[in-house]
Amino acid sequence: MSQVESSVPAVIEQLFRRSSGQMAAALTRILGAENLELAEDAVQEALLQALSLWPRKGIPEKNPKAWLIQVAKNHAINALRRNSQLARKEEDVRHWFRRAAEAETQGADSKAAFTDELKDDTLRMMFFCCHPAVREESRLALTLKTLGGFDTPTIARALLVHETTVAQRIVRGKRRIREEGLRLDVPEGPELSQRLDSVLRVLYLLFNEGYSAGSGQSLVRRELVHEALRLAGLLVESPRFDLPKVHALLALIRFQGARIPARQNPLGELMTLETQDRSLWDKGWIQRAYSHFDRSIDGEEASIYHVQAAIAACHAAAASFESTDWERIRRLYDHLLQLDPSPVVALNRAVAVAMEQGWSAGLEQLAALEEEPTLSRYHLLPAAQGEFLRRLGRMQEAAARLRQALLFPCSNPEREFLERKLNQIISEIQ
Repeated sequence: MSQVESSVPAVIEQLFRRSSGQMAAALTRILGAENLELAEDAVQEALLQALSLWPRKGIPEKNPKAWLIQVAKNHAINALRRNSQLARKEEDVRHWFRRAAEAETQGADSKAAFTDELKDDTLRMMFFCCHPAVREESRLALTLKTLGGFDTPTIARALLVHETTVAQRIVRGKRRIREEGLRLDVPEGPELSQRLDSVLRVLYLLFNEGYSAGSGQSLVRRELVHEALRLAGLLVESPRFDLPKVHALLALIRFQGARIPARQNPLGELMTLETQDRSLWDKGWIQRAYSHFDRSIDGEEASIYHVQAAIAACHAAAASFESTDWERIRRLYDHLLQLDPSPVVALNRAVAVAMEQGWSAGLEQLAALEEEPTLSRYHLLPAAQGEFLRRLGRMQEAAARLRQALLFPCSNPEREFLERKLNQIISEIQ
């Protein structure tokens, strides 16, 4: 593969992911929400032509983004001319693309003004994709496709599901949009808070998918982490959403994302919080996390993101694993469990109990979760039990729990970590 060919994917990753959402959002605003697919097709055509031509002819030297804008415009205009009902929109589409091209080639003032318009369109699209009338699983797929520029195979890999499942979710989401007659706008009044909660939930899930993969070769999917950060950052830049809970989510993303460089050693092996080299934690991310965290405590609301960010801040503040304030973390999990009484939160609280009060106390907490249906195939429950039993010297029981954990889905780095733990225990037993 030539140097030109190998550089194309990087340019597409950096440029198209950002530009596609902006163009799709603007076209959908002009054409109407019912024509979302036409807008997406126009943008997708630009990507396909870039992938076809750039490896052979080279990346446009002057302005690759302007090239994408031109190709998307041509495809959109051709599609409009084939649809008599939309033909009247042609001049509006031409006008928008003309302004987009000018913003790329003219001065900073022109580009800044147009950038503000792009942000508004993207915010509208974010609230559109995350409408509560659309099922949560479809919201996430729609957000990745429409705003992130991810294709169906990439979304399937990110969400760890089949491509047909992703396609079905997107189709169902778009059908719901048509049936409900949803509008491409940001709501007002009481509905605004509900819709914002839906948007934050999707961004939180998007980050989690990237930070800790449920299966596959990778422990982390950085592109999803950065996409969640980008969209959350875009949200908070708007005065309407410069709100404590948005800053809390950004603080959480930054605090946890700062640990990514230390989560695997040079051999690719998983490093637990206890064994991570904290000097590798991204200090810039931690500093920005504290800035968002400070702004998150301005209001009276204490969302789940506030509490989780506070837990992450405890870890960031600890110079070492041994100096971690586990009592405070356990108390924070007590509060989080009241806001979000989920089995996964209860499991995390059990770990904090074990660190604060001892391994036996942690085991008691975990035993109460064994009948939870949502944890029936969750590898971290038996994995935690196995670790606590090992610490107590109950090696036979520990090995049995780790064997059970290995029966359940997890990423390859996690599986290899559990296998190493199991082999160590077996060698001690022998």
